[in-house]
Amino acid sequence: MSGFRPGVRLGIDVGTARIGVARSDRDGLLAVPIETVPRGPGDLARIAAIAAEYDAFELVVGLPVALSGRETASTADARAFAQDLADAGHRVRLIDERLSTVSAHAALRGSGRSQRSSRSIVDQVAAVVLLQQALDVEKSTGNPAGASIASSQEHP
Repeated sequence: MSGFRPGVRLGIDVGTARIGVARSDRDGLLAVPIETVPRGPGDLARIAAIAAEYDAFELVVGLPVALSGRETASTADARAFAQDLADAGHRVRLIDERLSTVSAHAALRGSGRSQRSSRSIVDQVAAVVLLQQALDVEKSTGNPAGASIASSQEHP
């Protein structure tokens, strides 16, 4: 068992229109929402700026796999986005996030928010859910959750 690696991590929930971003504290106790980044030009730069601002050593990107385990267009999109982050010099891990958005909507409904009033923050809450899941897995197993993504520059 390698033990828990201290340091701030960012949780990234990649959607077609928006990207939810959350961060952990240095001790990995709690994930909290930061912001929703519009998807499109400048999104990678904004995430890089957030990572620098919080001195994040790792980005945890949610991989939306169908409940059956089948990969979808959203899965390919999240993989490509994670690869772009790795190619930009970030340490990136992909984790299965099958239920993070469902959990986020349920949590927001439970707090009395409607689907419409939750739209602006549901991506951040989904990022919190997936990051907290990654933190909990690493705390309980001593191993990082998910799979590491190498920069394509590292391959010959």
